[in-house]
Amino acid sequence: MSRAMDEDVPAAKEEEQASAGGKGEAAAAGAAVVCVAAYRIIPLLLYCLYVANPGYLQQTKNEEEEFNTGPLSVLMMSVKNNTQVLINCRNNKKLLGRVRAFDRHCNMVLENVREMWTEMPKTGKGKKKALPVNKDRFISKMFLRGDSVIIVLRNPKLVETRGSCSNR
Repeated sequence: MSRAMDEDVPAAKEEEQASAGGKGEAAAAGAAVVCVAAYRIIPLLLYCLYVANPGYLQQTKNEEEEFNTGPLSVLMMSVKNNTQVLINCRNNKKLLGRVRAFDRHCNMVLENVREMWTEMPKTGKGKKKALPVNKDRFISKMFLRGDSVIIVLRNPKLVETRGSCSNR
């Protein structure tokens, strides 16, 4: 299997070099060879990963199980059900949005995000202290780095409506 791949790639290189006339065409031919080589090498790399680490599939199953039952299940349910989560961040801002993707470090791709925070207006000397002002802004898509996440909550309004319908 690997011998056939090795034979095909040099043959593709020779064909591309023979058909390339000028420098621009040679560069395009080189890019085509790289694409052909990458297309054939990626499955080989995946195969090597499975052979070198036989527990890889078990690790991914365990990780998926942890995502479904562990602390990250809040994020997993948000991705599956397209529900909103409220995220408190280290910069004293709150994000209300929908999670599109996440990883074990709590890095997240969020959509339709409403960022909320409070600011203290500046006052002159001798004046009374001003009340805090609530501010917010809308962000259509964002990447949130996991180290800035303090806590992730399901949408509180959604939880309230579900809780009121329960049998007591």
